[in-house]
Amino acid sequence: MDTLIAAKRDLTTKAKRLRKEGYITGIVYGKEVKESIPVKMKKTDVAQILKTKTKGSQIMLDVEGQKYDVLIKEIDYNPLKGEVDEIDFQALVSGEKVHSVAEIILLNHEKVTTGILQQKLREISYKAVPEALVDKVEINVENMRIGDSLRVKDLDIAARKDIELLTDLDTTVVMVTEVHGSANTADSEDAAPEA
Repeated sequence: MDTLIAAKRDLTTKAKRLRKEGYITGIVYGKEVKESIPVKMKKTDVAQILKTKTKGSQIMLDVEGQKYDVLIKEIDYNPLKGEVDEIDFQALVSGEKVHSVAEIILLNHEKVTTGILQQKLREISYKAVPEALVDKVEINVENMRIGDSLRVKDLDIAARKDIELLTDLDTTVVMVTEVHGSANTADSEDAAPEA
């Protein structure tokens, strides 16, 4: 499991100042964490971990030697700078279900050459024990054609007994629709009056 190094944060130092010094602030909370722990992490370390992890990912958070099995619960981005400002971590309890999300990733979308591929859902909400957490649901869409669609109930995650889906099973995840307007261009050119 990937580990992110963090240090306890002194709340007398403003988050804005820490960001200028190259840190990202965060908070660790959970059922077995008596009081939530304000933390700070190096921007470079966070950038490294976010190359492969996202909201809903499970990582190990090392706070000054104390290791926490955590879920990345929220990532707050600064829309102007396009940088991460803060991350919330939920400390997990073995055997206890936690609410999380899994990001939906479409594979081979460039191979869908008939129609327009439309992704209707970006993430799936669910509950699971820490051992069953998933942060990504990958869907191979290369064989999808016009009129095809996939719902949440069609995905592998829906068949898993250790995951309780909170997103409606009938929600459309992805569909292929017709390209409108382009089919008639050849006909209209033929019908154009000859000069």
